[in-house]
This record gives sequence, structure tokens and C-alpha cells, in this order.
Amino acid sequence: MPRKAYIVLIAGCLILILSTGTRQSFGLFLTPVSSGLGLDFQIFSLSIAIQNLVIGLSQPFVAAYADRFGTARVMATCGALYVLGMITLANAGGPMGLHLGAGLIVGLAASGAGFTLVLGAVGRVVSEEKRSFALGIVAAFGSFGQMLAAPLNQQLISAFDVWTTFLILAAALGLIVPLAMALRGRAADTHDPRTEGQTLRQALDEALRHRSYVLLVIGFYVCGFQVQFVGVHLPNFLATEGIPELAGIAIGIIGFFNFFGTLFFGWLGGRYPKNAVLSVLYFTRSVVFALFMVFPVNSVSIILFAAAIGFLWLGTVPLTTGLVASMFGARYLTTLASITFLGHQLGSFTGSWVGGIMFDATGSYDLMWIAVIGAGLFAAAVHLPISGKQVGEAKTATA
Repeated sequence: MPRKAYIVLIAGCLILILSTGTRQSFGLFLTPVSSGLGLDFQIFSLSIAIQNLVIGLSQPFVAAYADRFGTARVMATCGALYVLGMITLANAGGPMGLHLGAGLIVGLAASGAGFTLVLGAVGRVVSEEKRSFALGIVAAFGSFGQMLAAPLNQQLISAFDVWTTFLILAAALGLIVPLAMALRGRAADTHDPRTEGQTLRQALDEALRHRSYVLLVIGFYVCGFQVQFVGVHLPNFLATEGIPELAGIAIGIIGFFNFFGTLFFGWLGGRYPKNAVLSVLYFTRSVVFALFMVFPVNSVSIILFAAAIGFLWLGTVPLTTGLVASMFGARYLTTLASITFLGHQLGSFTGSWVGGIMFDATGSYDLMWIAVIGAGLFAAAVHLPISGKQVGEAKTATA
């Protein structure tokens, strides 16, 4: 890879360590925030759900702006918003403060300072042959942030309190602003013969009429539903089972194994049809969830579950983004990938909020575990008919 590609890759990985590490730790904040403010669990669950909904709804617009005016400018702005959101959250005194800080502001921040813009920036500077693996590296370092942040944040909460932890995180997230300067570039700088002369509107119209792309968005909804439910509600699930001290360890183990799993699936996607790999991944997730329901919950089963689900955690990201690039090229990858992430975030909204509603209503997560199993089987079936061929090739073959 050229020197510029390495610089973009390293800066992008560092940004995701900070951003994704923080977002994936929000499940650890559920109990102390709810208890500290005397609120039902579904209140802060709704804040996190709003966050995911805001990310999903704003991401296509943020991505389109980045494609037109440059990734660095948008990323730096979102980094500053992240700091503001965490400070607002640290000073929240009730539901409105939680919804504003954790929901709206952090949601807007994460829509830019997250996977979509970083993956788009990396995808534009690496060759098609190395793209799947490079995207896997980026996604893996997002999980590395989770691995570092989960146990660290739990220690910070224990040593200080959750509100001070938010302020410490705000200071760390401020580093995103200078790191963003390395991600200079926009869609017009990308030279791809398949998309020469194509406007963003034409690219969007082509994608939204493409059956495989629509199925990909639907499938990615399931990923968000499963991952966000586990990320937000696993700590409280462990508390109900009498082992709350394993929450940070379990989230950290998920992040650790996700690092290797994402690299593995990124590598696998460069050698086998990405849709088939995704189908196997979702099916295997359902098997892991089913086994977790069958066996008794103890320290051993929790560690084994965290390791297994961690290996399957975000392997979907390089495969899904790689499929988008294979279908439509790299020119408008940021915007087109952001729409798949809209599906992901709608699933995240559902998994986070409905998980809290189910727990408050029934006192357990049994129905949600069944739901994530069924969703995984559905996603496995949805990905089978997806074609990763270039749209132009598909049209030529049809003609």
C-alpha cells in the first residue's frame, strides 16, 4: 500500500479505538446511571436507542456531506460534538438530560466519528484486491477500543463514579479532532472507471433499485439488533444472575476476540463470496445464542459465550462494506455504506429499547434471547441470494 494509505489506516484505527470503545461501553453505564437517578432501566435504554436511531438517520446525510466536502472537516466537527455530548451526559439530572446528551448529541457525533467515514476513507486509498482485508483491520481496531475501554471504564466507575467517568471520556474523545486531519479526501478525488461522470444522486438511485443492495441493508438490521442488545443489556443480565463483576470482563473478552474475528472474516471475504460468508456468520451466531440459553449461567459459560460471540461480533462490517464496494465501486462508498449502516442502527435502536421494555415488563431477558436467535436465522437466509458482482457486469450479463 502507498504511504498515504498507511497514514489514513492508522489515523482511522485510532479514531475508532476512541469512538467505538466509548459507544460499546454504554451498557456498563446502564445500571449506575439508572440507579443514580432513580430511573427505570428503560429510560436510559431509550437514550441509547435514540442514539442509535440518530446515528442511523443522520449518517447518510453526514456521509454525503463528507463525500462532497471532505472527510476530515466532518470528522473533526463530530469529534467536537462527541466531547459536548459526554459533558452534557455528565451533567444530566433526569431523562431529558440523558436523551439530549447520550441520545441526540452523541448520536450526531458518532454518525461521523465512526465506522462509515473511516471505512470510506480507507476504501478510497487501497486497491480492490486489498480492500476487504484493510476494512477488516479498521473494524478490528474498533473492537480493540471496546476491549480496552470496557474494563477501563468499569474501573473508572468503581474508583470515581459514572459522572466523572463521562468527563474523563470527554477529554479522551477530544483527540479525534487532530486525528481527523489525516483523513483528507472526498469522492471527487477517487478515480474509478465504473463511476466516472456519475453523480451522487445517480449512484443512490442505482443502489436503491438494486435487489442485492436492499437485501444487504435488511440483513445488516439484524446485526445491529443482536449486537446492541448484547452490548447494552449483557451487564444487567449478569447482574440479575448474581455475577455483575463479570460485566466488564465479558465486554472486554468480546472486544478481544472481535479483533481477531474481524481480521479473519475480512481475510475470508477476500477469498470466498462475501454473501456466503455472511450467511454462515449469522447462522453461527444463532447457534451460539441457542447454546448460551441451554447451558447454566456461570463464570465459565459467560467467558465461553463472550469469546464465541466476540469472534462473530463485527465480522459483518468488512464483508458488508466490501460487498457495497464490489457492487458500486469506491467513489461514493461512504454514502452508500452509510445507508447499510442506517439499517444497522435501526436494528440497534430496536435491540436496545425493546430489551429494556422486555426486562421491565417480565423481569428477564428470555424473550429477547429467543428473538436474537430467530433474527440470526432470518439474516442467514436473506444473504444467500445476494450477488456481489459489479452492477455494470450484472447488466452486461443480462443483456
